[in-house]
Amino acid sequence: MNIHIRNEVPADAPAIEAVTAAAFLDAEHSSHTEQFIVNALRRAGQLSVSLVAEDAGQIVGHVAISPVRISDGSLGWYGLGPVSVAPGHQALGIGKRLVNEALAALRDMGASGCVVLGDPAYYGRFGFAAMPVLVYPGVPAQYFQALLLAGAMPFGTVSYHAAFETTA
Repeated sequence: MNIHIRNEVPADAPAIEAVTAAAFLDAEHSSHTEQFIVNALRRAGQLSVSLVAEDAGQIVGHVAISPVRISDGSLGWYGLGPVSVAPGHQALGIGKRLVNEALAALRDMGASGCVVLGDPAYYGRFGFAAMPVLVYPGVPAQYFQALLLAGAMPFGTVSYHAAFETTA
Protein backbone atom coordinates (compact mmCIF):
# COMPACT_ATOMS: atom_id res chain seq x y z
CA MET A 1 0.00 0.00 0.00
CA ASN A 2 1.39 3.36 -1.09
CA ILE A 3 -0.91 6.14 0.13
CA HIS A 4 -0.61 9.53 -1.54
CA ILE A 5 -2.36 12.59 -0.02
CA ARG A 6 -3.27 15.43 -2.38
CA ASN A 7 -5.74 18.26 -2.88
CA GLU A 8 -9.14 17.41 -4.28
CA VAL A 9 -9.75 18.12 -7.97
CA PRO A 10 -13.23 18.48 -9.52
CA ALA A 11 -13.16 14.99 -11.05
CA ASP A 12 -12.76 13.50 -7.53
CA ALA A 13 -16.27 14.49 -6.37
CA PRO A 14 -18.06 11.20 -7.21
CA ALA A 15 -15.32 9.07 -5.59
CA ILE A 16 -15.31 11.31 -2.48
CA GLU A 17 -19.08 10.93 -2.22
CA ALA A 18 -18.82 7.13 -2.48
CA VAL A 19 -15.98 6.84 0.06
CA THR A 20 -17.76 9.14 2.51
CA ALA A 21 -21.07 7.25 2.25
CA ALA A 22 -19.29 3.92 2.72
CA ALA A 23 -17.17 5.17 5.63
CA PHE A 24 -20.21 6.29 7.63
CA LEU A 25 -22.62 3.53 6.58
CA ASP A 26 -22.36 1.61 9.86
CA ALA A 27 -21.28 4.50 12.11
CA GLU A 28 -23.42 4.53 15.22
CA HIS A 29 -23.43 8.30 15.79
CA SER A 30 -23.81 9.30 12.16
CA SER A 31 -26.58 11.20 10.45
CA HIS A 32 -25.62 9.29 7.27
CA THR A 33 -25.65 12.62 5.45
CA GLU A 34 -21.90 13.27 5.53
CA GLN A 35 -21.50 12.81 1.76
CA PHE A 36 -24.30 15.33 1.16
CA ILE A 37 -22.64 17.79 3.56
CA VAL A 38 -19.33 17.59 1.64
CA ASN A 39 -21.15 18.14 -1.67
CA ALA A 40 -23.08 21.12 -0.24
CA LEU A 41 -19.88 22.65 1.16
CA ARG A 42 -18.23 22.24 -2.25
CA ARG A 43 -21.19 23.87 -4.06
CA ALA A 44 -21.13 26.76 -1.59
CA GLY A 45 -17.39 27.31 -2.05
CA GLN A 46 -16.79 26.51 1.63
CA LEU A 47 -14.24 23.70 1.40
CA SER A 48 -11.21 25.58 2.70
CA VAL A 49 -9.20 22.35 2.72
CA SER A 50 -10.26 19.20 0.88
CA LEU A 51 -7.70 16.43 0.71
CA VAL A 52 -7.96 12.92 -0.69
CA ALA A 53 -5.95 9.82 0.08
CA GLU A 54 -5.14 7.66 -2.95
CA ASP A 55 -3.96 4.08 -3.05
CA ALA A 56 -2.89 2.89 -6.51
CA GLY A 57 -4.89 5.70 -8.11
CA GLN A 58 -8.08 4.91 -6.18
CA ILE A 59 -9.48 7.40 -3.66
CA VAL A 60 -9.69 5.66 -0.29
CA GLY A 61 -10.04 8.63 2.05
CA HIS A 62 -11.07 12.25 2.31
CA VAL A 63 -10.95 15.10 4.82
CA ALA A 64 -12.88 18.36 4.68
CA ILE A 65 -12.24 21.61 6.52
CA SER A 66 -14.65 24.53 6.36
CA PRO A 67 -14.98 27.90 8.11
CA VAL A 68 -16.99 28.20 11.33
CA ARG A 69 -18.40 31.26 13.07
CA ILE A 70 -17.87 32.01 16.74
CA SER A 71 -20.35 34.29 18.48
CA ASP A 72 -17.59 36.49 19.94
CA GLY A 73 -16.57 37.47 16.38
CA SER A 74 -13.22 35.66 16.40
CA LEU A 75 -11.84 35.14 12.92
CA GLY A 76 -9.78 32.40 11.31
CA TRP A 77 -11.53 29.41 12.87
CA TYR A 78 -12.41 26.26 10.97
CA GLY A 79 -14.22 22.99 11.47
CA LEU A 80 -12.59 19.65 10.74
CA GLY A 81 -14.81 17.04 9.18
CA PRO A 82 -16.09 14.89 7.87
CA VAL A 83 -13.05 12.62 7.83
CA SER A 84 -13.72 9.50 5.76
CA VAL A 85 -11.73 6.35 5.06
CA ALA A 86 -13.09 3.49 2.95
CA PRO A 87 -13.98 0.47 5.10
CA GLY A 88 -11.29 -1.75 3.56
CA HIS A 89 -8.63 0.84 4.36
CA GLN A 90 -9.59 1.76 7.93
CA ALA A 91 -7.24 1.25 10.90
CA LEU A 92 -4.17 1.66 8.66
CA GLY A 93 -3.27 5.24 9.65
CA ILE A 94 -4.88 6.91 6.61
CA GLY A 95 -7.27 9.01 8.71
CA LYS A 96 -4.38 10.12 10.89
CA ARG A 97 -2.39 11.20 7.84
CA LEU A 98 -5.38 13.08 6.40
CA VAL A 99 -5.99 14.94 9.67
CA ASN A 100 -2.30 15.80 10.13
CA GLU A 101 -2.00 17.14 6.58
CA ALA A 102 -5.25 19.08 6.87
CA LEU A 103 -4.07 20.71 10.11
CA ALA A 104 -0.73 21.52 8.46
CA ALA A 105 -2.67 23.23 5.64
CA LEU A 106 -4.56 25.29 8.22
CA ARG A 107 -1.30 26.34 9.84
CA ASP A 108 0.05 27.33 6.43
CA MET A 109 -3.11 29.42 5.87
CA GLY A 110 -2.48 31.27 9.14
CA ALA A 111 -5.64 29.90 10.78
CA SER A 112 -6.38 30.77 14.39
CA GLY A 113 -7.80 27.39 15.28
CA CYS A 114 -9.94 24.42 14.48
CA VAL A 115 -12.89 22.66 16.10
CA VAL A 116 -14.09 19.10 15.68
CA LEU A 117 -17.10 17.10 16.78
CA GLY A 118 -15.93 13.56 17.46
CA ASP A 119 -14.34 10.98 19.69
CA PRO A 120 -12.09 12.67 22.29
CA ALA A 121 -9.78 9.63 22.41
CA TYR A 122 -9.16 9.84 18.66
CA TYR A 123 -8.93 13.61 18.19
CA GLY A 124 -7.01 14.16 21.42
CA ARG A 125 -3.94 12.66 19.76
CA PHE A 126 -3.88 15.69 17.42
CA GLY A 127 -4.07 18.17 20.28
CA PHE A 128 -7.82 18.73 20.29
CA ALA A 129 -9.45 19.10 23.71
CA ALA A 130 -12.83 20.09 25.06
CA MET A 131 -12.84 23.80 25.89
CA PRO A 132 -15.61 24.99 28.20
CA VAL A 133 -15.40 28.47 26.62
CA LEU A 134 -16.50 27.11 23.23
CA VAL A 135 -19.99 25.68 22.96
CA TYR A 136 -21.73 23.70 20.24
CA PRO A 137 -25.34 23.34 21.35
CA GLY A 138 -27.00 19.96 21.45
CA VAL A 139 -23.97 17.71 21.92
CA PRO A 140 -22.16 16.51 25.05
CA ALA A 141 -19.37 18.98 25.78
CA GLN A 142 -16.58 16.37 25.76
CA TYR A 143 -17.26 15.54 22.10
CA PHE A 144 -16.88 19.13 20.90
CA GLN A 145 -13.17 19.94 20.92
CA ALA A 146 -10.88 22.74 19.82
CA LEU A 147 -7.27 23.18 18.80
CA LEU A 148 -5.73 26.63 19.15
CA LEU A 149 -3.23 27.35 16.35
CA ALA A 150 -2.52 31.06 16.93
CA GLY A 151 -3.65 33.90 19.16
CA ALA A 152 -6.00 33.58 22.10
CA MET A 153 -8.75 31.04 22.67
CA PRO A 154 -12.10 32.57 21.71
CA PHE A 155 -15.27 32.13 23.72
CA GLY A 156 -18.84 31.67 22.63
CA THR A 157 -21.12 29.52 20.56
CA VAL A 158 -19.76 27.90 17.40
CA SER A 159 -21.85 27.68 14.22
CA TYR A 160 -21.11 25.57 11.17
CA HIS A 161 -22.11 26.48 7.61
CA ALA A 162 -25.71 25.73 6.66
CA ALA A 163 -24.40 22.84 4.52
CA PHE A 164 -24.19 20.82 7.73
CA GLU A 165 -27.98 20.79 7.85
CA THR A 166 -28.19 19.16 4.40
CA THR A 167 -30.03 15.84 4.37
CA ALA A 168 -29.83 14.83 0.71
